[in-house]
Amino acid sequence: MSTLLPFHKDILEEIHDTATSDLLVLARGLGLRRLICTLMKIYDSNKNLVLLVNASPEEESAIGEELGIIGCRRPGLRVVGYETPSRERQELYKQGGLISVTSRILVVDMLQGDIPVHLITGMLILHAERITPLVTEAFIVRLFREKNRKGFIKAFTDQPEHITSGMSPLKNVMKELQIRNVHLYPRFHENINKSLERRRADLVELSQPLSDSMLDIHGAIIQCMTTTLAELKCSNTNLDLDDLNVENAYFRSFDAIVRYQLSSVWHKVGPKTKQLINDLNVLRQLLFYLLSYDSLSFHAYLETIIESNTLSASGSVRVHQSPWLLTDAANIIFDTAKRRCFTTIAAPKEKAVAPPPVIDLDDDDAWAALDDLDSTIATSNKGKDKERQKQPRPRPDWLPRTIQPILEEQPKWDLLSEILLEIESESIRFQSTLKPGQMPGNDTVLIMTSSTRSCDLIQEFLDYMDPEAEPGRKGSRMMMNRLKGYLGWRGRLGNQGQGSGDANKNGVNAKGKTGREKGRDEVVSEALKKKDREKAERSAGRRRVRGGAPSASSPKKAGNAGSTSTPNGTQDSEVIDVDQIDDVMTIWSNDTSDPTATLTSLNNEIDLSLLTQEDFETAYGLLPAEQTIVIRAYSDDTDDRMLAEIQPRFIVLFEPSLEFVRRIEVYRGSYAGLAVRVYHMLYANSCEEHRYLAALRKEKEAFERLVKERGTMMLTLEERREPGSATTGESGVKTVNTRLAGGRRELDTEPAKVVVDMREFRSTLPSLLHASSLYVIPATLTVGDYVLTPDICVERKSLTDLVQSFNSGRLYTQCELMSVHYKHPVLLIEFEEDKAFSLEVISEMKSYAKPTQKYPKKPNSRPATFGAAANDPTNDPGSGPTIQAKLVLLTLSFPRLRIIWSSSPYATAEIFTDLKKNQPEPDQIKAIVTGADGDPDVGKGVNATAEELLRSLPGIGSGVGSGGSSVAGAVMRRCKSVKELCELKEEEVKALVGLGPGRVLYEFLHKGE
Repeated sequence: MSTLLPFHKDILEEIHDTATSDLLVLARGLGLRRLICTLMKIYDSNKNLVLLVNASPEEESAIGEELGIIGCRRPGLRVVGYETPSRERQELYKQGGLISVTSRILVVDMLQGDIPVHLITGMLILHAERITPLVTEAFIVRLFREKNRKGFIKAFTDQPEHITSGMSPLKNVMKELQIRNVHLYPRFHENINKSLERRRADLVELSQPLSDSMLDIHGAIIQCMTTTLAELKCSNTNLDLDDLNVENAYFRSFDAIVRYQLSSVWHKVGPKTKQLINDLNVLRQLLFYLLSYDSLSFHAYLETIIESNTLSASGSVRVHQSPWLLTDAANIIFDTAKRRCFTTIAAPKEKAVAPPPVIDLDDDDAWAALDDLDSTIATSNKGKDKERQKQPRPRPDWLPRTIQPILEEQPKWDLLSEILLEIESESIRFQSTLKPGQMPGNDTVLIMTSSTRSCDLIQEFLDYMDPEAEPGRKGSRMMMNRLKGYLGWRGRLGNQGQGSGDANKNGVNAKGKTGREKGRDEVVSEALKKKDREKAERSAGRRRVRGGAPSASSPKKAGNAGSTSTPNGTQDSEVIDVDQIDDVMTIWSNDTSDPTATLTSLNNEIDLSLLTQEDFETAYGLLPAEQTIVIRAYSDDTDDRMLAEIQPRFIVLFEPSLEFVRRIEVYRGSYAGLAVRVYHMLYANSCEEHRYLAALRKEKEAFERLVKERGTMMLTLEERREPGSATTGESGVKTVNTRLAGGRRELDTEPAKVVVDMREFRSTLPSLLHASSLYVIPATLTVGDYVLTPDICVERKSLTDLVQSFNSGRLYTQCELMSVHYKHPVLLIEFEEDKAFSLEVISEMKSYAKPTQKYPKKPNSRPATFGAAANDPTNDPGSGPTIQAKLVLLTLSFPRLRIIWSSSPYATAEIFTDLKKNQPEPDQIKAIVTGADGDPDVGKGVNATAEELLRSLPGIGSGVGSGGSSVAGAVMRRCKSVKELCELKEEEVKALVGLGPGRVLYEFLHKGE
């Protein structure tokens, strides 16, 4: 672990005090995780209980490893997850130390009293930019401050851009965290600037211009984005869409911005507007893929776009196509992308082969001329060999004669090869002037990219690179292999399209019908058999080959592998053989085979016992640092530890990253005497450059706004209250005693309670209920989601969950159970916050739209559109299974069911408060055992045979579904025997087990059906 820089020590000096609570906002890439780990090491003690909150599993693992590196072990950081049982969690909390716990588990443990809140020393909360009144972390802070006023709260974030939207965003975050101290550390902070400027890395900025064809495509994509944005603004003139510009469209968050702007009218948005939003996402990806993909992959991606806009998933013609595909700019994109790969030419005519000349063996002059020719061959061999290397390679047999390959390479590839040659010469110079161990670091070359796909592409380029080739042709071998894979991919698509006998339009000649007149399955079967035979032949002769895996370029059988013989005996290169597709697709799809199988094949090829120690080291030994190139994609703060472990002197930023540039600055400043050279590669006048500069400007403006808000912000008063205590109005008045004169009200000191199902803590409603002075009790409920009073049970549904529950029949069972066990069952339908509500948005979800019949075939079946028969067209008596019709049927089936419509979680909290007025409080134990299989009242003195008989009756057992056992418990509590059940009237049976099951059960008992 590298040492801390001076500005790191200054920050720790300000925030390490356990008597204060602080919010730290640090610029990205300056070592936030290093600060957190050092702070946790300071607090590490079995006398302290410090909780790490809001950390992802990856962050928990990385922080635990770094704590082990800096010496914080035994036990170090312990992780509490979903698999940790309650008793084990209680023991961990009592032992103290550093514990990372998920927010949902922590809030439940705090409500149930499993964790001693008053003994918590403090909390470290990550990702403070996400803190809002609706998140679970704000709920945790309120619960923590109710019972612990001395513990500290330290919040951290390195995303200042996310704390700049809305009115006083910094104040709102500090209010929810109940923090008064905030520390802002941008890159231009005086202490940070002074620490990093002392030791600066040798930075080489390389601005690579785009090729002419890439410039044309780049400009055409920008034009398409501008046109699409203009069309989107014209379609929604009543909205403020000024933030929707091309500059913001460079970032991945642009899609979220667009959807947020249109969220208020999303239910009114037509398919055209939604298509425009999807097109903006596609065009943004095209900008990124143009600079990161090779020309063939980019062209193939464009072909998939055309295909997806032509046909739908069902194979029919697509109605709503992307408008940008019909513009002239789109034509430029597709034509230029194709010309970057290859051009189509006419097939050359075959020339007649002239007969060989007849030589007279008695001609002395001819023999003398032949001797003179032999004498000059030896002197000219060297020059001819060099000329042969400069000449283009012969045309491969698998390449169709109508295709002339262009195979334009990415401009950065040549620049990367030149950088590696320069690094190699610099490494040799360093090795000759310095002694081993005299300077920290090593000569390992680190290449950083934006994605793992770019890593694979660079690795493949370096494997096939020809250093002596002319610029722009150094990756020709790799591109030819990719062209072969591309043609195989197109050939496979063509063979799939030829299943009905149509001619192949993807470069496969329709004349070559030999071998294709069979069915497609038969042809593929023959290809697989041939592949198995070749594999067996290679396995038989493996021990003759030394080193390497089985080569894909092994000798083929007689004849060209990439051509098909016509009946006339001539070979047509335009035909792509089906037998060859599997081989070329291995190259195209970057086949990731099992490493164990590869190792086994290598062991079969080489007898390791016959190798000497020197040969073994040469073939399988570790490479020296100067011969090692590490290619890695940008990650999070884990890159800091990677730099500390590798300690490279040469770093190549193949794609720009503001965050990693700062990591290099911190890495360089942490090691005295370390010489670091950084090659920063950038496409000039491209979206890559604009995105890099825009990110730098946005972060700077965000910090400036935060600094300004901190200077004018007023401190908020801390609210102190006991759990469940009332703060205003008459919320503390629970009952009205009518026996007292005038109906005088009495003040009940018992806090208002709400029993909440464990699964509901994924939502924001429990947090808002607690904020509205209700005491939240978590429990595992079988019936309902919220129990407000002994008689009121609420099942909460969002719009999406409502549709899914109707389709699966789960909602019918839930309402049935509530009607059996509670006097006032309630269905709460909650809208999405800050979005207009309309059932039309649900009508677009075609998952429940099924053809229906007007009259049911079985009049005695259970109510329509519910249960397992929800999608049965014979069960819908209406004209169509709309949501409105299903809600009407639900109310008809359960007359006591009440439906409440809520516009937001805030409105739901107010509704619950109103429903609890003048009502008794619920019993937690009774709410838990209601409907549960382990009901203590069920099973005391019950005959097992009679219980089994009862559960097998229709309408009680499998007829009800998942809640059948709960209905059986209700029946056993109501009736002491099966005979007593048979003596009940039909209305009593329906009231006991539900309307539909009650009718089925009564008819079975009395009519024998």
